[in-house]
Amino acid sequence: MNEITVALDIGTTKICALAGRLNEYGRLEVLGFGRVDSTGVMRGVVSNIEKTVLAIKEAVAIAERNLGTKIENVNVGIAGQHIDNLQHRGLITRNHRQDEITQEDLNHLKDEMYKLVLPAGDEIIHVIPQEYTVDNEEGIVDPIGMNGVRLQANFHIITGHTTAMGNIYRCVEKAGLKVAQLTLEPIASAAAVLSKEEKEAGVMLMDIGGGTTDISIFKDGLLRHTKVFPFGGNIITSDIKKGCQIMPGQAETIKINFGIALKESADEYKIISIPGLRGREPKEIREDKLARIINARVKEIIDHVVYELGVSGYADELIGGIVVTGGGALLRDIDKLIEKETGMVCRVGIPTEYLAQRSIQNFNSPIYSTGVGLLLQYIELENARAANSTEKEEEISAMELNEDVLAQEKVEEEAPEPLEEVSLEQEAEGNVRNKFYNRIKTWFEIDPNSEM
Repeated sequence: MNEITVALDIGTTKICALAGRLNEYGRLEVLGFGRVDSTGVMRGVVSNIEKTVLAIKEAVAIAERNLGTKIENVNVGIAGQHIDNLQHRGLITRNHRQDEITQEDLNHLKDEMYKLVLPAGDEIIHVIPQEYTVDNEEGIVDPIGMNGVRLQANFHIITGHTTAMGNIYRCVEKAGLKVAQLTLEPIASAAAVLSKEEKEAGVMLMDIGGGTTDISIFKDGLLRHTKVFPFGGNIITSDIKKGCQIMPGQAETIKINFGIALKESADEYKIISIPGLRGREPKEIREDKLARIINARVKEIIDHVVYELGVSGYADELIGGIVVTGGGALLRDIDKLIEKETGMVCRVGIPTEYLAQRSIQNFNSPIYSTGVGLLLQYIELENARAANSTEKEEEISAMELNEDVLAQEKVEEEAPEPLEEVSLEQEAEGNVRNKFYNRIKTWFEIDPNSEM
């Protein structure tokens, strides 16, 4: 059984702590869960340290009570309008063509990307390899085991502002926790709701959260493009508040319970009654008016997404279409509106793709996509670390065994030759020959002018 890992989703509207592990069937079991309202985050960025710290502590405390153990390390999600991405090509030259390309070579090439010169205040969050090129052979997905001198690769690099990242670390550390990994939220959401077939065919994930709308584009199983827009469900709530002249809490309630993204689906004769303030009559709102307000704002969000899809260059290559998730995906008929505006097939993504049966009923909602994805990403990281540790231990054992063998061979080489056994007769005969030889040698060395 795998070790328990913990994810922390610091969102604009909620903060969630999830603890879980993979069962014997490779499915994710969520064993601890805590959720509280978020008041210190705006558009995906921490705006109030103390409020965020208190919310994190409360969410983690709830998860710990469910889990029955102390939480120390967490995988934290990051989003916000400061997130940016770029494409870069890396190259290393290997010493020997005959040697096979190893994982160490790939890691070396990837590590070189962290040395890029970025704009002031930016920092690299993720370096994601695309296709590799070995010498002149292009389009290689996995070059391990191949021979070659020049190893090149295209990289998708995701960056963020150092200040925004530092605030997240500060909040988590003040809450008594340690950040084991920082993960971009659209990548985490994709891990929870997209299938391998969709990533291979080409798909765009559209995660409409409270303060941001995040997109991630996959093709041939690889992440190709990411973008975070600084608006989400909260801006729809704000429009409802202004358009219907009601309180923010009331606007959020009717959005969740009666919101419709496709205005053609609304009933003009259906009336929504909202309690008035003290001494005032209840306010009545027609459903079609509410739908028109929501429809206008959602269409604007979709327009930004479509533009970014064109910028990415993958607009005509997404066989899997669009998957929409996050709290905004709860709007009725939002998938139909996206299909109408983009001309692409669309479905609502729910994070049950990799969940165990006992956890599905509790997290059968798109609002938990990021949290479940963060948990899956953390488990993948831990498994990779364990695999690398095992490989290193095996390499060390093999090296120690080789050293022992070499040492034994060296001892055998340096050992003196065994002495031959000599009988008494052979020894006596040898002494006689030596005496005769010495006399002859002495006679020849005598000076002829000397006296005999």
